[in-house]
Amino acid sequence: MKKVCVVLILAFCSAVAVAQEQNIFNGKDLTGWEGDTGLWSVKDGCITGQTTKEHPAKGNTFLIWKGEATDFDLTCKVKFTTTSESKSGNSGIQFRSVVIDPVKWIVGGLQADLAVAPSIYGTLYDERGVGRCCQLGQKVVMKDPGPAEKKVKVESAGTIGKKEDIFAAIKPTEWSDFRVFAKGPQIKIWVNGVQMVDVMNESTKGPNGGILAFQLHAGPPMMVQYKDIILKPLK
Repeated sequence: MKKVCVVLILAFCSAVAVAQEQNIFNGKDLTGWEGDTGLWSVKDGCITGQTTKEHPAKGNTFLIWKGEATDFDLTCKVKFTTTSESKSGNSGIQFRSVVIDPVKWIVGGLQADLAVAPSIYGTLYDERGVGRCCQLGQKVVMKDPGPAEKKVKVESAGTIGKKEDIFAAIKPTEWSDFRVFAKGPQIKIWVNGVQMVDVMNESTKGPNGGILAFQLHAGPPMMVQYKDIILKPLK
């Protein structure tokens, strides 16, 4: 009888864990998302953000998920496609963000940055805020500004990992496993299983919203794709 109870308990716990996971992209269309459909579409079963010379992004624009998440563990696969004409690519995963302009799909808040440039890939950025707040291999603490300051303070708290291991994991033009963990003040980002940054966000001055979104950066023609987007809410 005890064995049966244990089995039932484990099955229940497993079912609850699975129920908490959400695949927030159906692999077919942009149901559950909103953005500029002239720039965002689904190609080959992937969310695809693409600009061209004929159809550039007039400013940073975002594909916004219609749900909300504050504490979560998000995993996905991401890849940039470059051409002989354009080696550019800049995107990112917005989180704990707010919608600033719903008509133009403009978002502000924290961003797990993504770019063809390896030095940016996997860093933490504050869109429309303090800007780059954690470089690769850094450990930082974000704090409220002082009385005479306007922007959030970012203080170094050490380093993580080895630079050679971190850069070896970054392969922008190949399908890569990307992970963003946010629970309370703690924020971590991994690329292909290697931790990129470690952040304690103790500031109360940021947007601190519940919006998740993908960025399509203004600039030269580019294409970025996302798939297998799994969101695990955390309590």
